[in-house]
Amino acid sequence: MTRRVLILGASSGIAQEASRCFAAEHAKIFLVARDPQKLRAVADDLRIRGAEAVETQQAELTNYSVYSQVINRAFTVWAGLEVALVAHGTLPDQSSAETDPAVLGRAIETNYVSVIMLLAQLATVFQKQGFGILSVIGSVAGDRGRRSNYVYGSAKAGVATFVAGLRLRLAVAGVTVVLIKPGWVNTPMTAHLKKNFLFASAEQVGRGVYDAIISRKPRAVVYLPWYWNWIMTIIRVVPEPIFAKLNM
Repeated sequence: MTRRVLILGASSGIAQEASRCFAAEHAKIFLVARDPQKLRAVADDLRIRGAEAVETQQAELTNYSVYSQVINRAFTVWAGLEVALVAHGTLPDQSSAETDPAVLGRAIETNYVSVIMLLAQLATVFQKQGFGILSVIGSVAGDRGRRSNYVYGSAKAGVATFVAGLRLRLAVAGVTVVLIKPGWVNTPMTAHLKKNFLFASAEQVGRGVYDAIISRKPRAVVYLPWYWNWIMTIIRVVPEPIFAKLNM
């Protein structure tokens, strides 16, 4: 059976690679992104790579008024969906967010409010459908507040808590909810950061997202690459007085 997939925030590097994996299995893919030119380019690439069909819709995903129309169209065009992936987000400048309420507000709106608003509406439709996988890209930054990015991290922590409760709600309806937590990824969003050996490529993480979604026994939370599970396990248990002295 041809898999039917909805990807929101489809122009991000991670989402593009996950989309390519779905295209290779000849899935039907519905793409949503803000930039119409990038959206067309991604769609054309997926058609070349084997997708059975690709539909697109340009949308600003912080505009809550478009959610219902986008989601209804995605479910209607192929009479249901097996997978939805919420993949949009931004990495705010921490120092600017500390001093500028507008920057802080945009960061929380984009990385938390818009994500849970989308998940809430998707959950209603998936619950009614009675099956499927609802997945969202979070971040290891949500595992513990750090002085260098606690604004972004707090948004991702909020998403993780929301998803945990949503997972329990939808389990009884036969719907799986997967939270994917990448570590550092080499993308345009992190271009300003100094790279180290822990950085993974968007392609590596995108393939990991695909594998997490199609797994026969999907895990509730998936760290990508795998070693971030162990790194964050250690970071979470470091006593606060010691953690406060670390340059993180």
